[in-house]
Amino acid sequence: MSLKSKDQHGSPPLCAWFGGTFDPIHLGHLNAVSELARQTGLKKVYLLPNHIPPHRSQPIATVQQRWDMLALAIQDQPLFSLDDRELRKNSPSYTLDTANQIRQAYGDSTPLAFIMGEDSFLSLPSWHDWESFFELFHILVCARACEGNITHFLQQKPRLKARQIQQNQVTKKLHQQPYGFFYLAKTPLWPISSSEIRRRCQSGESCQSLLPSSVWEYIQLKKLYVI
Repeated sequence: MSLKSKDQHGSPPLCAWFGGTFDPIHLGHLNAVSELARQTGLKKVYLLPNHIPPHRSQPIATVQQRWDMLALAIQDQPLFSLDDRELRKNSPSYTLDTANQIRQAYGDSTPLAFIMGEDSFLSLPSWHDWESFFELFHILVCARACEGNITHFLQQKPRLKARQIQQNQVTKKLHQQPYGFFYLAKTPLWPISSSEIRRRCQSGESCQSLLPSSVWEYIQLKKLYVI
């Protein structure tokens, strides 16, 4: 995508990144982000696989296998593209460092966003210098349909809550401002996790309903997650 392209408001189009180990990518990832994109008018989401995640154990599938599964999962979905910048690093990848790198590449005026799950968003105030993240990006949250946890959480975090926008502010704030706000998208709760898929594979259970068919076929072909 050209960095010089403009949307109907004269601003570069809003782009978003969604990071994770994707070990493996599954329908819970894809469906939640697709619904978030529908609510916010996103036209492009970059999946950003980690190489060395700093706060969790190393993935079981290799870098190449995880990349292959991502490519298979999105091959017929124009919303998604892949970003390999963290895979090219031989050191742990921290979200703030990656955000700085992306912002430098896109310039100061392009609207950019990071997509987070609810659990990651709830941990945001524990990040070192967390407020500086909003000087680089917006945050789009795949919130569960029941917002009780987040509502209570934000009541205790007034500086964070001040950055929240509502549905009727999406265009003005997310698409016309380059950074600084967060939006809670009401996305369905998909009871799927990569760890559950790995467990099922180890026990010989089918995961066909949890994965894109091409990813399930790849896992079977490569005999992934089987001990």
